[in-house]
Amino acid sequence: MITWGISANSHDAAIAVFCDEKLVFASHSERFSGKKNDRDLSQRLVDYAGQKYGMPDRVYWYENPYFKTARQLFAGQGWKWKDNDIKAYLAKYKIDCPITYVDHHKSHAAAGYYTSGFNNAVVIVLDAIGEFTTYSVWEGDGSKLRKLTTLEYPNSLGLFYSAMTQRCYLKPNEDEYILMGMSAYGNPSRLTRDVLYDFVSLPNDDYQHAFRIKKNLHRGCQDWRPDLIVKDTFDIAAATQAVYEMAFERVLQQAASMTGSRQLVLMGGCALNCLANRLTGKYFEKTWIMPNPGDAGSAIGAVLAKRPNWAIEPKYFTPYLGYDMGSSTPNEKIVEYIVQNKICGLARGPAEFGPRALGNRSLLADPRGNDIKDTVNAIKQRQEFRPFGPAILEEHVDQYFDMPSGWSNSRYMQVVARCRRPDLYPAIVHRDGTSRVQTVPQDGSPFRQLLELWYARTGCPMLLNTSLNIKGQPMVNNHADARNFEHQYDVKVFN
Repeated sequence: MITWGISANSHDAAIAVFCDEKLVFASHSERFSGKKNDRDLSQRLVDYAGQKYGMPDRVYWYENPYFKTARQLFAGQGWKWKDNDIKAYLAKYKIDCPITYVDHHKSHAAAGYYTSGFNNAVVIVLDAIGEFTTYSVWEGDGSKLRKLTTLEYPNSLGLFYSAMTQRCYLKPNEDEYILMGMSAYGNPSRLTRDVLYDFVSLPNDDYQHAFRIKKNLHRGCQDWRPDLIVKDTFDIAAATQAVYEMAFERVLQQAASMTGSRQLVLMGGCALNCLANRLTGKYFEKTWIMPNPGDAGSAIGAVLAKRPNWAIEPKYFTPYLGYDMGSSTPNEKIVEYIVQNKICGLARGPAEFGPRALGNRSLLADPRGNDIKDTVNAIKQRQEFRPFGPAILEEHVDQYFDMPSGWSNSRYMQVVARCRRPDLYPAIVHRDGTSRVQTVPQDGSPFRQLLELWYARTGCPMLLNTSLNIKGQPMVNNHADARNFEHQYDVKVFN
């Protein structure tokens, strides 16, 4: 039996393929279409999945289009059923099979809980909006998920963050991570009180509501404080991150008070705020964030929500689920090249399913040089304030980084940690002294073996690791993409 989970027709479309109850493939549409954050399915992706694994006997769709249409009408967007007719939408891609619709937040919750390996956990889903729900807390117990509380549109912490992203002259629903990076360069004490007073309420009651948003921010807030101009955006970003963390901490407190579980599953687009994620250890002993916690990851979650018996144990779960490029270059040759040239690309094996490059579609560099950060930013055509993270042998992480409480590892670059020796590794340390760390376990993977060889050759247990793309474009997906990147940007890309 071939089962597809699909998230599309909104932003960051994706397909996940299950063959006889086993997850065998998952990819973002953008990797096949070449269009960053592509909202629609790519016919190339559909054809690839169909030819390699078979067209689906059933599709699980990541949200309920009837409720979504009702919310759009409520929000003043008009009657949009024609846009939300999923049967007609899928027919354009020659997908003709039964469709099961799954609640948006349950898709998120299931993607996280049924890949966590936890037998009991609190599940927090925090995003911009799904149908009507913007925030939900669930209890996972055995194979069951039970909803405990929700907050409804327009009270959305995700919409608040996206609106402030737009206010900082960035692209909402895409550049929120840039705002997070900008926050380290701003003065939070200057505007935090203003942002809090104008936008967010933090009730002092018994946490019936963890937070309230004072204005409907669905259409942004570009008219807020017209006296603030481009030079003020770093302070706006710092205040936005500070207010977000205040509300996020209330969310953690509320969730922790609802059950006795000390295990947290965090999902939704807001789970990508790795700066705020350092706070989870104050309330929970363990935190699991599925490597693709946003809507694309719900392609997996939509299936698992209806098929909880297909749950995937962490030891069998992998983020390397995309297009498989194979491998042709020995690690020894790659290491020697980095020793001599400081920077190279690496594109091999199955592509990562998620927003982070974890060693299969990566731009790698020696983290010890004072000029490396500027060089990599120039290659990627990014703003100079943007940070980079290290991939480090997991057993060495505590020697070089002060990992937050509850985070003994960070295998999917999901949390920041303060670097103990920023003077030695300036390329991977941000303005605030932190790094978004990827710990690489002793799993025998090709990337682990490469790091081991690098460490043996140089005495340095880490490499700068960032995605193999340039600003505004998807990551390299296949051999043609890798050749184009190599020729266009004069960077050697190894397979």
